[in-house]
Amino acid sequence: MDELKKIAKENRAKNTIWTIVIFALLIFWSFIVLFPFYWMVLTSLKSYSAYNAEYIPQFITLSPTLENYIQAFTAVPLARYFVNTIIFTLVTTILMMIIVVLSAFAFSRLEFKGKNLVFTAFLSLMMIPNELVIITNFVTISNLGLRNTYLGLILPSVTSVFYIYLLKENFEQIPDELYKAAKVDGTSDFKYLYKVMIPISKPTIVTIFILKVIECWNAYVWPRLITDDENYFLVSNGIQTIRESGFGRENIPAMMAAVVVISLPLIIIFLIFHKKIMEGVSRGGTKG
Repeated sequence: MDELKKIAKENRAKNTIWTIVIFALLIFWSFIVLFPFYWMVLTSLKSYSAYNAEYIPQFITLSPTLENYIQAFTAVPLARYFVNTIIFTLVTTILMMIIVVLSAFAFSRLEFKGKNLVFTAFLSLMMIPNELVIITNFVTISNLGLRNTYLGLILPSVTSVFYIYLLKENFEQIPDELYKAAKVDGTSDFKYLYKVMIPISKPTIVTIFILKVIECWNAYVWPRLITDDENYFLVSNGIQTIRESGFGRENIPAMMAAVVVISLPLIIIFLIFHKKIMEGVSRGGTKG
C-alpha cells in the first residue's frame, strides 16, 4: 500500500509539473501574440509630442489621449473607406452565400449527368495559383469597363470552391431518407432546402458567413489592383494610402489609431462568434 501511495504521489507531482509548464508556455505564447496589439493601442493613445519625445520606448502612458482618433477621421476620409468596405463586404457575402448554398445543395442532393465530373473540375480550381486568377480577373474586369466600380470589386469574390465543398460535406451528413420522404409529400427542392437543410446546417452556414466577412474586410490585393479612385478605396487600401502619405509617416500615433479602428470590428466579430466558427468547421469535416 505504501508503494502504491508513493507511485500515486509521484504521478500527481509529475502531472502538476506538466500543468505548470503547459500554462507557462501558453502564457508566454499569449504574450507574444497579444503584445503587438497592445503596443498598437498604447501608441494610438500617446500624443504626438509625447511619442516623439521618447528616446526609450515606454510600455505605459500616464496621459492617454483620443486626439489621434479624431485626426484619423479628419485628416483622411476614413469614414468613406468604412462605408465602402461595409457595402463591399455585405453585398459580396450575401451573393456568395446564395451561390454557395445552392451549389452545395445541387452537388449533395440532386442527381444530374456528369455531377461527379463537374465537382472534380471545381475542386481542381483550388490548385490554380491565386496570382493567375487575379491576372485573369483583372483583364476581364478591365475589358468590361468595370474598374473603379463596386461591381468590379464584388464580382470576382462572389463564389468560393472551398466553401461549396465545406457546405456540401455538411449537407451530405443529413440522411437521404428525409429528402425522399419530403419528395413523397410533394415538397419542392427549394422548400426542402429552406425548411430542412439550412436549419440543420446552420452552424456551418454561419461559419462560412463570418469567414467571408473577415476575408472581405481584409481584402487588399484585388481592391488595390482594380481601384485607383479614392472614392472606392476600402479600409485596407485606405491604411496603405495613409501610410504612404506624409500624415501617416510623420504622425505614427494617429496612424496606429486608424489601424485600431479598422481592426476593432473583426476582433469583436471573432470574440463573439469564435465558438460557432470552431463548431461549423468541425461539423463540415466530420462524417457519420
